[in-house]
Amino acid sequence: MQVLQVQLEVRPDPAEVGRARRWARSRLAGAGIGTDEPLAETLILLISELVTNAVVHTGCPAVLRMWLPGIGAPRAAAGTVRVEVADSSGRAPRPRHAQGDDTGGRGLELVDGLADRWGWDAEGAGKSIWCEIDRGRPLGVGAFEPQCAVTNRA
Repeated sequence: MQVLQVQLEVRPDPAEVGRARRWARSRLAGAGIGTDEPLAETLILLISELVTNAVVHTGCPAVLRMWLPGIGAPRAAAGTVRVEVADSSGRAPRPRHAQGDDTGGRGLELVDGLADRWGWDAEGAGKSIWCEIDRGRPLGVGAFEPQCAVTNRA
């Protein structure tokens, strides 16, 4: 199966989150994943959370990467979609647990609940945080149950 990697450089500016979402939607559509499909909506939410974390918590430029399977294949083609955000901060991601009306602290919990797998890796002096969704698996099945493997190969 053909796999395409695409990437976008992201400046350390909160406005970049919206730009990253628009860019990702266009790349997903180009890969045959309709913008109204649950898979696309889930991927856009994951991208939004990872890019927001990079912009807000590091203050460093970042790179958003996506690996899209089945380019040119039918819409129902199976495969894994991988999203990764790399930044130059060497500080490890720290999942937080939001309380009540907190306006932050839910990002990695959402990633854990929506992705099939997620983790982070050291990358040069910085790191990359990644997540994967297996295309073809019904979304929402087992969501928010402890099914995701968190890895750190650093």
